[in-house]
Amino acid sequence: MAEFNSDGSIKLPSNIARLKEEQKNKLTNQRCIQIEKDVVSTYAPKICKLRITLSDAITDSRFIQTIYTEFNRGAATPSKLIEINEKEFEVQVGTDFRRCTDCTKLITQYREFLYGNLIEKKGTCTFETIKKEFCFEDYFD
Repeated sequence: MAEFNSDGSIKLPSNIARLKEEQKNKLTNQRCIQIEKDVVSTYAPKICKLRITLSDAITDSRFIQTIYTEFNRGAATPSKLIEINEKEFEVQVGTDFRRCTDCTKLITQYREFLYGNLIEKKGTCTFETIKKEFCFEDYFD
């Protein structure tokens, strides 16, 4: 059953409200980035966009360019990095059969650099990634 706030808006379930609060805390207090994935054009040439927002705790954004340059060397898909301001960047990923694979690879490289401290928002992206949590028992008996 839906609950309502005093202003008439629908009240978020407690787990979603908690998740939003944790993400807000990460973006203000921790070294973290948020990446929102969007499809800009579904017709040829197909273009996707990654909007990267740095947390307030990150003071040096050079790693964004460095990781992107390394990624771009081996990527099959044409892409372009645009700096909007010192805290926001945009990566446009162009048409190619491997565009979703390359996009996922770039996000993974940023996640590894930040030791997993990354917020990924799906936006209008339709690509479903397989996320399997590491389980010690699956690999070592």
